[in-house]
Amino acid sequence: MTATITADQQTRFADALRRADLVAAELRATAAERDRANADPVAEIELLRNADLLQVGEPVDFGGSGLNYAQSQEITRRIARGDTSIAHLLGYHYAQQRIPHLFGTPEQAEELSRQNASEKSFWGGVQNPRGASGLELTRDGDGFRLNGRRTFASGASVADRLSVTAIFEGDLVFLAIPRDKEGFTPLGDWDNIGQRLTDSGGVEFVNTPIARSEILGDDPLTGKTFSDYQTLVTPHWQLAFVNFYIGTAEGALEEALDWTRINASAWETSGVDAATDDPYILELVGELKAKVTAASLLADRAGEALQWALDFGPELSAEQRADTAVKIAEAKFLTTKVSLEVASRLFEIQGARATTAAYGFDRHWRNLRTHTVHDPVAYKAREIGDWVLNQRAPQFTLYS
Repeated sequence: MTATITADQQTRFADALRRADLVAAELRATAAERDRANADPVAEIELLRNADLLQVGEPVDFGGSGLNYAQSQEITRRIARGDTSIAHLLGYHYAQQRIPHLFGTPEQAEELSRQNASEKSFWGGVQNPRGASGLELTRDGDGFRLNGRRTFASGASVADRLSVTAIFEGDLVFLAIPRDKEGFTPLGDWDNIGQRLTDSGGVEFVNTPIARSEILGDDPLTGKTFSDYQTLVTPHWQLAFVNFYIGTAEGALEEALDWTRINASAWETSGVDAATDDPYILELVGELKAKVTAASLLADRAGEALQWALDFGPELSAEQRADTAVKIAEAKFLTTKVSLEVASRLFEIQGARATTAAYGFDRHWRNLRTHTVHDPVAYKAREIGDWVLNQRAPQFTLYS
């Protein structure tokens, strides 16, 4: 079941996709050079801001485009065709903008939505639960203090606002805070083989003051059990991954075909004059294109499933939540496998000259390989199998 989309909504969506395609083309033109430079993505975030892509999910009345979450993540897919790192940041940004609507009070959610739309705020995330000492929130008089480290925190040093998870008196809490908080320090230690422009290094909080209004939700803060609807927070992130994986594969394949048409030479025993007529190249292109199309359709289905669950609302059942999570897991599994295969086999289409470092075609595989080990896809396959065979739902964590 899919939600009804009005003609006006469809027009706004089409316009946002057009803007995203223009941004993706601009990013692709300099992607290899920027990948080598490994600088903070300040200019890239401004490019997204100037294209009015940061606030697409906020209501039209507030100054946004009124897109639903699935549509927002299709914007992520378009940006990934030009630059996987920037799509990573944008996909996370869209997910983090929705967290107040899951965990905050209606007043908190509305206030942050209005700020997002009017200020075109970019959200970074300090939410990865693995690594270092974690983050602990403690009481300090009428307020709170945040202390601890996280090993990974995408976009944290270039963000306007941060979405943060922490432990408070043994329970998980969600915070929405300005980035320029006293005691917050990005460590600047991100230097990995891929996703080099995601500003994903470690961060530290030292006695950072936190106001009660910056902690999402009603009192009491502890002793709560999240509803099945609220646990859709993890499928939000997983759908972002699905879209920037397959968007990268789409863009990488398109880039390889453009290069092949202009630069590739036919093999000497192929019996043809042009590489574009080589039967083995044609077979490989056809095989990869079919797989990319299949994975893209599964990504669309995953987006529809999550949007249906979000539209269903807080009365969502455990079974409905499980079915939604498994549909996204299926897409995560296939887009991971297909995108890695496409990125690693492009050179079989292009030929040896395409491995020249200046072209930077290897960045597609490096980007995908770096992020697809974020949470092992084998565990997604296991969750799918356990649901299909035993009707055991994936256990809620910040990974599933």
